[in-house]
Amino acid sequence: MYSMLLRLLVVGLSVQSSLGAVAAAAATSNSTSIKATSSSSTIKSSSSSIKATSSSSTIRSSSSSIIATSTVTSAASQPTFNQSDPVLDGTRTEDVLADIKGIYGLPGQEEVIKNATLNATDIQGDILIGMKKKLELFYFFHINEPKSFKKKLHVNVVPRITNTLQLLNTASQPVVCLNVAFSQTGLTTLGITGNLMDTPFSQGQTADASNLGDPGTSNWVPEFIGTKIHGVWLIASDTASNIAAMVNWLEALFGTDMTRIYTLQGNIRPPPFDGHEMFGYLDGVSQPAVPGFTINPVPGQQLINPGVILVGEPGDTLIGSRPAWAKDGSFLVFRQLKQLVPEFDQYLLANAPAQPSSYSLQDRADLLGARIMGRWKSGAPTDLTPLVDNSGLGANAALNNNFDFDHTGYNINTNQKYCPFASHIRKSRPRKDLNTPLNAIMRAGIPYGPELSSAELATNTSSTDPDLERGLAFVSYQSQIDLGFRFIQRQWANNVNFAPGKTPQPGYDLIFGQNNGGPRWMSGADMSNPSWILNMFTEFVISRGGEYFFSPSITAIRDVISV
Repeated sequence: MYSMLLRLLVVGLSVQSSLGAVAAAAATSNSTSIKATSSSSTIKSSSSSIKATSSSSTIRSSSSSIIATSTVTSAASQPTFNQSDPVLDGTRTEDVLADIKGIYGLPGQEEVIKNATLNATDIQGDILIGMKKKLELFYFFHINEPKSFKKKLHVNVVPRITNTLQLLNTASQPVVCLNVAFSQTGLTTLGITGNLMDTPFSQGQTADASNLGDPGTSNWVPEFIGTKIHGVWLIASDTASNIAAMVNWLEALFGTDMTRIYTLQGNIRPPPFDGHEMFGYLDGVSQPAVPGFTINPVPGQQLINPGVILVGEPGDTLIGSRPAWAKDGSFLVFRQLKQLVPEFDQYLLANAPAQPSSYSLQDRADLLGARIMGRWKSGAPTDLTPLVDNSGLGANAALNNNFDFDHTGYNINTNQKYCPFASHIRKSRPRKDLNTPLNAIMRAGIPYGPELSSAELATNTSSTDPDLERGLAFVSYQSQIDLGFRFIQRQWANNVNFAPGKTPQPGYDLIFGQNNGGPRWMSGADMSNPSWILNMFTEFVISRGGEYFFSPSITAIRDVISV
């Protein structure tokens, strides 16, 4: 089995190499681009910009969004496309993925090859890797000329799509990682009519806004409203110039066949906050273990069937009901979540319980934040260390998930001493509260926007400058949106009665939960007063919209979608 999969890897790389040779021969026919030149390219926005040149480029990490118009430059000003690129075809010497303490490590290539239960050379790389990217650009596009787009996708892009196995070794990682996913309208535009049997995906996220708890689309980025977005390029690397090189390459390749609709630049936070989301809490701690990929699960890690994440694999409850080409693809949920950081910090100070009386106000505010989240900022769970943070525990991936909310001598349905029923981590993964093997998701998001400015720190108020918007580019993968993200959002985070059978009533997840813009509350925030209700009348996490996509296998892109 080991040798068979090793040969499969070699064959897969050979196919990519052959396609690359075909692409090089066809390169001269692809000579148009959108707003790109061989010397420079600028993407303008109300909130940020990418400016690239042949020798250097800069992506402002302060970007909250990059909005592009559909204006197309004249053919005379557009560069000749070349399949080869000195940046993209370079050799990587440093791991493109971040090494974050407290987050599960990834398996080695040899381990995945020997296991041989998943075709890691055919699964797009972002799906199982999780939240370890240093820089990632989400490039949302519209397809203007389907026939030409498909040909270029087949000949030129498929050889550059990054698979899972590539990412598990620095030597095989590309300089710039590239994945792609399509919306329902994107697949329809490309002539793909097979029913993927996912209603939220087929209708689009705009139609689902109120169901998710958004207050309509009034706070949404305008480009997300409707169904004009056909797909998203996921472009990840470790330098801004590398990201810009891929943007220029794609735009030169597709020219007028594709219109850039919107982009959002994600960036890992600078040390010592790397791996932490904008409120300051370590993120991505509790990812599920997927057999065939997660070789050595750590204590407390949820073990799920691969079909919970990947279509057509064991555990997919619709296995055999969807088109064969959908196997090893996954539904991608994208949500842009704006975070009001100084306001959230002030809320914690203003609502910090009086106990423990020996604590300073800041310590009591930190305790309140930890109980709302269910973890301290280090990643240490309150279920294991309820009164003080423990950075050593938070940084230890073998220990920081080894809990289940149950404690000897306490009733799990009434005890909130260690972790409130409505805490974010308990609402999103209930552990012993409720066995939920079908509702897991693989999260692959990344923060966006800058650190707090001196003016914001001085006024305790988020700037209204679009360049200074910050938050989370939320990404989740699942084989069914209704069982994954959507279920967690609607049935758990937004449901005041989840988990069931609890006394007192849990309330909302105050981080992730929504009430269509209305007030929210939770019980258990004050460990010394279980009956106390913490009210939240302001949303500190604001939905800016998003879309539902399908991330197909590389074989499906090559043999079905692009032909």
